[in-house]
Amino acid sequence: MAYCVEVLAASPKDCEIAEQCGANRIELNNGIHLGGLTPSIGTLIMARNVTTLPIVAMVRPRPGGFHYDAMEVETMFIDAKQLIDAGANGLVFGFLKADRSVDASLTKRFVKVCHEHHVEAIFHRAFDCVQDPFAAIEVLIECGVDRILTSGLKDTAIEGVVLLKELQTEYGDRIELCLGSGISAENALSLIDQTGVKQLHGSFKGWYEDPTTRTENVSYAFSNSGDYDGVKPEKLKQMIDVINTKKADSI
Repeated sequence: MAYCVEVLAASPKDCEIAEQCGANRIELNNGIHLGGLTPSIGTLIMARNVTTLPIVAMVRPRPGGFHYDAMEVETMFIDAKQLIDAGANGLVFGFLKADRSVDASLTKRFVKVCHEHHVEAIFHRAFDCVQDPFAAIEVLIECGVDRILTSGLKDTAIEGVVLLKELQTEYGDRIELCLGSGISAENALSLIDQTGVKQLHGSFKGWYEDPTTRTENVSYAFSNSGDYDGVKPEKLKQMIDVINTKKADSI
């Protein structure tokens, strides 16, 4: 498996920056501060206009966990078809039962939709909420999932390195792993060396300003640090440089 830097993007501008900086893949979301929600079709269409990189799109109808009711499930399947039609190269999703085990029935159905349309099926960090990661990964492999985004059942991938290494060693030839949460240029090489996983996912976030965000009485700022967030080229370039150096050393 080749090295891959996947950029967590929330806008066409983020996608444009990802391509300009030399990223390998984009995960397109809305509501990143909520853990990632389904992006609009317009966002995906515009993103496709500004980048040739593979785009995998989040399919998540609400914040919170991953145990959905019938209307939410139906919404996800409708979104899936529309996102594929709009040019998504893969769909990112997760279905859990109330006991935090993988919902194999819904997962199989969703994977079938993906593969019938020749796009990737990616199980997101719902995996990090399961009770038994080994049982869960076996189910996901049986369901035909192509890749899992995970931090090793910890808050950050750095904290989850022990399990991540175990999963990669045991299952890396049967399913792809991509490491997410807390990924940066500073820890990328350590994570690769400790886990053997060569796919890394990050937001490379910085803050942007909009002059209409505040008045003397009202503020729509997302944070005291800035009005809204997005991919910062300098952070992503640092990551790409680190990975490119790693690639060169591996030749």
